[in-house]
Amino acid sequence: MSGKIVIGTRGSELARRQSLMVEQALNEKWGDLTIETKVITTRGDERNGHPAVADLRAGRKGLFTGEIERALAARHIDLAVHSAKDLPSEATPGTEIAATLPRGPVDDVLVSLGRYTLESLPVAGIVATGSVRRKHQLRWKRPDLEVVDLRGNVPTRLRKLAKDEWHAGVLARAGLERLALSLDDERIRYEGLDFFVTALPRDVFLPAGGQGVIAIQIRADDDRARMLLEPINDFNTRLCLRAEREFLRLLQGDCNQPVGVLATVNGSTLRLRGQVFALEATTPREGMVEGLGEDAENLAAQLLQQLNG
Repeated sequence: MSGKIVIGTRGSELARRQSLMVEQALNEKWGDLTIETKVITTRGDERNGHPAVADLRAGRKGLFTGEIERALAARHIDLAVHSAKDLPSEATPGTEIAATLPRGPVDDVLVSLGRYTLESLPVAGIVATGSVRRKHQLRWKRPDLEVVDLRGNVPTRLRKLAKDEWHAGVLARAGLERLALSLDDERIRYEGLDFFVTALPRDVFLPAGGQGVIAIQIRADDDRARMLLEPINDFNTRLCLRAEREFLRLLQGDCNQPVGVLATVNGSTLRLRGQVFALEATTPREGMVEGLGEDAENLAAQLLQQLNG
């Protein structure tokens, strides 16, 4: 396949790394393909270090994807590369997720200048996160902690952790690894400082839907783009993403909702776990279903029914 294709991405270092992963995967399969990358500024990108107040009040889903989707619809780009957890659960009309790369780590991690675990954090310690889900999970198991807001891209968050008198922050392992910050001894070095990285228990910190997944979106009528992406699509990752997004769609639980959901595949069996916090509750409703992977949407509906009693 020769010719040219244009990728659209956000301008953060992590987003550009992820778009480069897509470009490299395409180059391996289509050596004669010319690939151009366009950087698109989104509403969720930092403005002088702070996202717009109105954007935060409106919730975070779509803040990092809307402008890229509009560029896709206007045919300024052919492929939109997203962190899947940023995409609203309702698909934008005229678009589809045509492929996903193999899923990265799904875990949340505790990042700190001291070597802490969730249990060893000081009583009344201060932990920073920008995620409503993570705030509820922290308060569930450590109600003594003070949980403060932490926003920005990964480098910004690490700088804030170094500067402010916080004990730790919660980040996604996938982002650290894609920025080549994760080391074998569970430490990362950034701007001359060593940060300790401790995995948080997945049964408590069930990840956001789509966490660790790079999703590639196309126009629904673009058969050429779909054909180009077919050989780089990871089937199991896309299947898991389908189940997680359907659960969120049925629940209407987007990024400003305290919801965790994770699908895993073993052979032909798909297992789907969910965790939902009511805004006033300290303990979540939890459930798990499993069945054939081809029934991903039905399993999502069954999980919701289980959680609703």
